[in-house]
Amino acid sequence: MDLDLRKLRYFVAVAEHGRFGRAAEALFIAQPVLSRQIQALERELGCALFTRTTRSVELTVAGQKLYEEAQRITAAVDAALQRVQEAARGEQRLVVAFSPGLRVSEAIRAFTARRPEVAVDVLPLRWWEQDAPLRDGRAHIGFLRRPFDATGLRTVPIGRETKVACLPVTHPLAARRSLTSADLDGEPVLDARTRRTSSLEEKFELVASGQGIALVPVSITGFYSRPDLAYLPVTDSPPVETCLAVPEGADRAGVVRDFLEVAVATLRSPGA
Repeated sequence: MDLDLRKLRYFVAVAEHGRFGRAAEALFIAQPVLSRQIQALERELGCALFTRTTRSVELTVAGQKLYEEAQRITAAVDAALQRVQEAARGEQRLVVAFSPGLRVSEAIRAFTARRPEVAVDVLPLRWWEQDAPLRDGRAHIGFLRRPFDATGLRTVPIGRETKVACLPVTHPLAARRSLTSADLDGEPVLDARTRRTSSLEEKFELVASGQGIALVPVSITGFYSRPDLAYLPVTDSPPVETCLAVPEGADRAGVVRDFLEVAVATLRSPGA
């Protein structure tokens, strides 16, 4: 079957708004039209995408999977269309993705001084999709933390950073000066495997409310200082590697190659 991109965008709108009426308003179409399009998509796929009630809709298991895939598909299409339009206008643009807490501004300043004709955009990354924008075309280069799927990517080591435990200040361990991994045995850890969160703010709110603890790179702590959270070094936790990543072969292109050269020189830690 051929995937109808318009129906896919309609589906994403309903998934994000949680109601057909609100999604229809955002799409500037009539609600009955939207309902028929979603029903047609479900018939084509042969499965229900939503569980419907009188007040709202919820994604089924199949719907949740399609939503995850649809976000990547629509983002890739939008990025491709933008590249075509930029090429037609003779513009050059570079998109740099970066993991939470990592700073890429110094490299961008140095690159802009060398290549002022290139427009540079930044793309903040979510925890669970570090490498995805490099694969679907949303970003040309990424400043990332391992682990991630490096298949088809060229990576250049930049540095290492330690992890700290994030605890509510009321936690019995919060008064310590440091911790070991053994101290955390039995503690509920909030990570992508146990509870995926949409943002760091959400994760830290859950920690502060006593839902669990989090292990985060130390660079994160400077951005999210809160009086109800304590950050303690975990002395035996292995360090996290940071690196620059580009799709294989992309670093041979002039703009990407030049940025990679500048970024390595400005961001790499001694000994990396």
